[in-house]
Amino acid sequence: MRVVIVTESFPPDINGVAHCALQTARHLVARGHDPLVIAPAVPAGTTDADSPCPVVRVPSLPLPGYPQVRVALPSRRVAAAIAAHRADLVHLASPFVLGVRGMAAATRLGLPTVAVYQTDLAGYARTYVGAGEGTAWRRLRAVHGAADRTLAPSTAAVRDLEEHGVARVRLWPRGVDTQRFRPGLRDAALRRELAPGGELLVGYVGRLAPEKRVELLAGVCALPGVRVVVVGDGPSGGALRAALPGAVFLGRRTGGDLARIFASLDVFAHTGPHETFCQTVQEAMASGVPVIAPAAGGPLDLVGHGRTGLLVTPHDAGAVRAAVERLAADPALRAGYGRAGRAAVEDRTWAAVGDRLIEHYHEVLRERTAVAA
Repeated sequence: MRVVIVTESFPPDINGVAHCALQTARHLVARGHDPLVIAPAVPAGTTDADSPCPVVRVPSLPLPGYPQVRVALPSRRVAAAIAAHRADLVHLASPFVLGVRGMAAATRLGLPTVAVYQTDLAGYARTYVGAGEGTAWRRLRAVHGAADRTLAPSTAAVRDLEEHGVARVRLWPRGVDTQRFRPGLRDAALRRELAPGGELLVGYVGRLAPEKRVELLAGVCALPGVRVVVVGDGPSGGALRAALPGAVFLGRRTGGDLARIFASLDVFAHTGPHETFCQTVQEAMASGVPVIAPAAGGPLDLVGHGRTGLLVTPHDAGAVRAAVERLAADPALRAGYGRAGRAAVEDRTWAAVGDRLIEHYHEVLRERTAVAA
């Protein structure tokens, strides 16, 4: 099968959309298919060395105030690349800007499309400008409504799409690399470096941006015997260093280094309320670490409250602090949640998730054939 993946982000970018698009391309190649990726151009000096397939880069500009995010500019390369690849199907990863152009090109060429919903853009509009939710949903409804099938990563995301008038929605969760992220990587030397006084390590991993609400960990920083560890970068980095006194900021980490940090934590705390899935929660669970997360969006599917971790009221710093206090006081409870979390994700491999995606592709192609007949 010849598939074109049109994605709003792709490595070397580090985010959920980029990671999922990369894993999709890798799995298609592993299963003998022929993918092509179309993505925004990255800054000069970066390469696509890790890509398993050809990548067509479309001219882009950094998003004002958030240069780590790049937005594609209008370009004829999208339609030309899809046509030149002789695609059987177009996969739209988190379509909003570049994906809209991919959808238009696929429609002109008469190609079926699978659109993957990954970003709560309406929630981001609320966070950044205090308005614009309706505009965001109109754009999302237009592109996903034109797709042959929309894949959503969680039951909450499926419900949001359906409530906003998007049809033909199916559930397609994300995989996790349980070989990379595993409890056996817990590192005593790293723990001594991060917590020289033997403090309980509470970690956050992700973008440092307003929608992630990392400042909710300020109360946790004040707890005796607790050290907050923050991994990631973004536009809120400077403000968070001031808001989280005593926290250790490790910057952006990837690969085996990130996996070692995950496994060395005692508690993982995610604070963002606008997650359609939340990959870092799965990575923490694979690492055998108990999770605290908002009772909203993707974490509702991932965290078994009172079994693999604790779900707390969104936006509530006091609830986050109380959950950390509860886990800090009970090592046996932390260990039990960690073991249960690891067991819960052991069969959520990218290979299994990728095979389900290919089934969706085949179903869409069969439906198109039946309509044509």
